[in-house]
Amino acid sequence: MRTEVSSFGEFRLIDHLTRNNETMNAGTLLSVGDDAAVIDQFGRQCVVSTDMLVEGIHFDLTYTPLKHLGYKAVAVNLSDIFAMMAVPTHITVSIAVSNKVSVEALEELYEGIYAACERYNVDLIGGDTTSSRSGLVISITAIGEVAPDKYVTRSGAQANDLICVSGELGGAYLGLQLLEREKKIFLENPGVQPDLQQQAYLIGRILKPEPRADVAEWLKENDIVPTSMIDVSDGLSSELIHLCNKSNTGCVLHEEKIPAHDDARAMAMQFGLSITTCALNGGEDYELLFTISQNDYDKIKEYAHVTVIGYMTAPEQGLQLVTPSGGKHTLTAQGWNSFDTH
Repeated sequence: MRTEVSSFGEFRLIDHLTRNNETMNAGTLLSVGDDAAVIDQFGRQCVVSTDMLVEGIHFDLTYTPLKHLGYKAVAVNLSDIFAMMAVPTHITVSIAVSNKVSVEALEELYEGIYAACERYNVDLIGGDTTSSRSGLVISITAIGEVAPDKYVTRSGAQANDLICVSGELGGAYLGLQLLEREKKIFLENPGVQPDLQQQAYLIGRILKPEPRADVAEWLKENDIVPTSMIDVSDGLSSELIHLCNKSNTGCVLHEEKIPAHDDARAMAMQFGLSITTCALNGGEDYELLFTISQNDYDKIKEYAHVTVIGYMTAPEQGLQLVTPSGGKHTLTAQGWNSFDTH
């Protein structure tokens, strides 16, 4: 059965999609259904971040299940909140929908949104819906809270600070390449079904990323205050350059220290790609890249989910990538560019 969105109207559609919306935070005084939501921050400071996902630019519905898309749309926004060392508490969701999308399809999308809200204890408190002539657009605003002046920015790194990254890099880019390859095969041979059972890790990295709430929490529990932090959405090189520019530092990044999953290494080899290139330029890993004082090294070295990959330098020393053989290359930003449509 297919229900046309046009048969509902905006307000009935919002009521329908949010009919089971439950709040989980004591600070949510007024949620969906009024002119604005009301949040009591209880003396904490508020952080706000917005991301937009556009069909054909950020996702392809040929291989992206709507439930996964809803989950990912929330997850990538929460990643920005964790990158400030804040705790996400609320989101708003705005969507623009073309007439090819049914009410049932939007219900799937919202299943994923609610799954992410439940996973990260976040309340959906509002948003907007409108029509679109060119596909699905999702815009999410994430709101978080942090103790007064305890947020971490991109601009606090100092020379000799250690550069750290959580998890593994390059997997999301390789998962995307795999899905694009399978889509091409399918379009040429519609009878051939893709076999992706052996690539659960790579597919999961691109379709269902998880923000690193665990890493942010571990840093707090161990009294480690990063001097700067950013989430890895556009590729390691772009993000590290952001930290250096904002902090007015240079850096030394050791290629052999960049963490990558064995499945990613194997797939990079299959595609004839360098795993380093995938990690530096791929993007969408949503790991946390941050700097710490050398005084915290003894604590961080025991934590399996974080790798020290280099150190900050004086700005005049530039941005250097050091190869395993000792060669030095200037680090350049070649990651995701939202305005490059080629």
